[in-house]
Amino acid sequence: MSDALLTLAGVHTHIGQYHILQGVDLVVPRGGLTMLLGRNGAGKTTTLRTIMGLWQASQGQITFDGRDITRAHTADLAASGIAYVPEDMGIFAGLTVRENMVLAARSGPMDQKRLAWIYELFPALEKFWNWPAGNLSGGQKQMLAIARAIVEPRELLIVDEPSKGLAPAIIGHLIQAFRELKSTHTTILMVEQNFSMATALGDTVAVMDDGRVVHAGSMHELAHDGDLQRRLLGLSLDAHQ
Repeated sequence: MSDALLTLAGVHTHIGQYHILQGVDLVVPRGGLTMLLGRNGAGKTTTLRTIMGLWQASQGQITFDGRDITRAHTADLAASGIAYVPEDMGIFAGLTVRENMVLAARSGPMDQKRLAWIYELFPALEKFWNWPAGNLSGGQKQMLAIARAIVEPRELLIVDEPSKGLAPAIIGHLIQAFRELKSTHTTILMVEQNFSMATALGDTVAVMDDGRVVHAGSMHELAHDGDLQRRLLGLSLDAHQ
């Protein structure tokens, strides 16, 4: 994880009259899982959406695998090996699980060996393969959203609050799935409010406040320093284990 796959340097984003990102500097090491933490409204989701080209940076530079992607279109970023799981999951409720997966396989028919691996990660998807996605539970929908993102190999997976609103048992299942993904050397950037999940998965961490990254380092350091947690996040992670 010594080299950076994704970097943001001095990134500003305006949405209408609002100046949301105010000089974000972020490094996502290749092959690891970077957690992006911070209070509500700190700019985390805006950072992810700016990386994906859904909102355009008004200043600064975004680099992916040595290439400047600051002005790249979202479709081109997806084709270059970046996948994005938004907070609202982005699945097609009126289509079946299978149809959702087929649409996500951009380069052609789904690889059956990879599909079998996804079934191992998320057995419910095989069980409900021909069900309308809108009939799935919240946890199953999140599994489908992640499965869509990894139906083809990706260099970078960006995930926004995957545990939001889910039961602890489902969160535990997601943790195991992301650990398996990490073992394949997929680089992951994740926004997560569940601090137990963050400490279980994160290799590196960046903490945002008021549209800037105010701390970056190892997740292990933050997880074992209550004073640092309180200073950066206003709470101790120990209270959320």
